[in-house]
Amino acid sequence: MSLSNSDPQVLSLRKTLTSETEPLARRFRALFSLKYLAALSPPTSQTLPAIEAIAAAFTSPSALLKHELAYCLGQTRNGAAVPHLRHVLEDKQEDAMCRHEAAEALGALGDQESLKLLKELRDDGQEVEVVRETCEIAVERIEWEHSVKRREEKLKQSDFASIDPAPPLPQASQKPSIPELEKTLLDTSLSLFQRYRAMFALRDLSSPPDLPTAVSAVQALAHGFTDPSALFRHEIAFVFGQLSHPASIPSLVETLSNTKEASMVRHEAAEALGSLGGEEGVEDILRKFLDDPEQVVRDSVIVALDMAEFEKNGELEYAIVPEAGHTIEV
Repeated sequence: MSLSNSDPQVLSLRKTLTSETEPLARRFRALFSLKYLAALSPPTSQTLPAIEAIAAAFTSPSALLKHELAYCLGQTRNGAAVPHLRHVLEDKQEDAMCRHEAAEALGALGDQESLKLLKELRDDGQEVEVVRETCEIAVERIEWEHSVKRREEKLKQSDFASIDPAPPLPQASQKPSIPELEKTLLDTSLSLFQRYRAMFALRDLSSPPDLPTAVSAVQALAHGFTDPSALFRHEIAFVFGQLSHPASIPSLVETLSNTKEASMVRHEAAEALGSLGGEEGVEDILRKFLDDPEQVVRDSVIVALDMAEFEKNGELEYAIVPEAGHTIEV
């Protein structure tokens, strides 16, 4: 579709998203506006232009932005996003964080046509570890998605609308055991996919925050920060960002403060703290990292502080409508 025929709202958002002179926080808000339009069900006349607009920003030098583009494309439930994601994943010159997110997004879309590529990268001993591990999880997720087992499993209804890298483990009983889930979570002899399933089961036992199991489930998840896999640790931080539970703040601050930690983990911890911006002292902690040596951490703190402001203002959705400057209501 030519740009001249595109919806004016999508064009305006695309212009903001792809502009290297726009503040990063405003570009993120434009991205989440486009994600909303791209994921509408049933699709509208804005759907494909919104997907194309998101993909157009892959030319940016910002690894943080590009990894978020890939995540958003994976959440669209639309196969039109697949070619853009494969292109990013196949590009060995691209930042590993972006390639990992592209692989995860292909898994989220359940794209069976991508299995060959994902398996090749999973089995490539020369491939970056975080990409190999993500491809391993994506393969299992796609195979699970199209399996008989999936139809037989009884999964707890999640509070979260996200398409996750792995489904939660099915409930074996009405009283799920947090110690058992934690044991699975931390068992490095199991596949990452199986451990992720325990992770998302614990997440769902942490929401809403006043659930009787919430604090102990958050504490179990926090033990995941000791895992040898940076990919695994970053996913723990991502889950904490979804939960926005105050009990996660100490471990997130510790993770962000650890300059020896992988930047993809620290960046996710910063954004998770942004979702907790309404809690006392969180913004002050984040500001300490505005001059961090790692670019992706600095950028994440900028976005996190903007998210914190949004949380304090009680806005409905972290997004913008370009003409009016108002929030898209979801």
